[in-house]
Amino acid sequence: MKTDSAADGGLRELLNLRGRGAWQFLVLLQATLALYTLHNFGSLQLAAGLVSLVLMAAAGAIVVLVEREPLPWRATLFVLGAVLVASVLSRLFPQEGATVTPATIFAASYVLAILVLCGRFWSAWFGVGALALVVFVTDVLGADSPFEVGDVPMMTVAAVSVAVAILGPTQRSLRVLRTEATLRAAAEATMAAENAERDRQLAELDKVARPMLARIARGGELSRAEQEECGLLEAELRDRLRAPELATEEIGRAARVARARGVEVVLLDDGGFADVPDAVREQVVELAVAELTRAESGTVTVRVLPPGRSLLATVLVGGAQGDHRTDIDRAGRTEVSA
Repeated sequence: MKTDSAADGGLRELLNLRGRGAWQFLVLLQATLALYTLHNFGSLQLAAGLVSLVLMAAAGAIVVLVEREPLPWRATLFVLGAVLVASVLSRLFPQEGATVTPATIFAASYVLAILVLCGRFWSAWFGVGALALVVFVTDVLGADSPFEVGDVPMMTVAAVSVAVAILGPTQRSLRVLRTEATLRAAAEATMAAENAERDRQLAELDKVARPMLARIARGGELSRAEQEECGLLEAELRDRLRAPELATEEIGRAARVARARGVEVVLLDDGGFADVPDAVREQVVELAVAELTRAESGTVTVRVLPPGRSLLATVLVGGAQGDHRTDIDRAGRTEVSA
């Protein structure tokens, strides 16, 4: 049996006591509590009957609407205090000549039974014992047996406790199955994403390299232009592996033209684009394209720095006209240095 300190959560989900199901159950519970406590207005003083009605309704709302498992201690203590105070009022303030009814005790038994579902097993049984004590103290001198009424909460809470003990293994099994299903779905999604990325890269490779590979497969000596095309293709494929975030259509086109002019182009991506706005990423791309377009010779190195650095990317240009470096921070601010 679960204790207050080791309550196994998830019974609310198993019994559909979350969200819309919780509100539907609350309506039924409040209607039941109201039907019981309304019997008090024929036998209790008006103020005592009203207070009992309000306290019982508040306790019923808390055990249903507070979805944390186990129920927080402040809420638990309020529920116990509410049902005990309502029960005491129903026993101590009858109208003159009226017979005290057990209606509030019966209503309290339902609230304590739901407290078991909230993960407060021992708290619910403490409430049963306290109700029995209330009945004993307030009714021991009466004609009825002092524990006849007190037995009702005990039987109600016992029935729910047995049900929880039976449902516990089922709930744990369902939780394990849900966890396994989640892990399996995550693995399948990862595999699907990997397959999609591989298919995309293969399709891109097929589009870019197939004509030249077919030419090589036919045999024969390659012309100088074809040899230069092979070099450009090799550089583009290397860019896609070393700098996938920089392998955009704009940078690829500018890098190909620059390499055809004899510029050495190096693209490096260390993952810094992962958590920056798209506008800043586009700013890096535009700067890289501009430098590649201007370069007539020498080298152009575009590097995206690792995450966590103050700088996002650097563009280093070296050539006969001199060297300069442009830094872009994660806010999009640029700084050029010689």
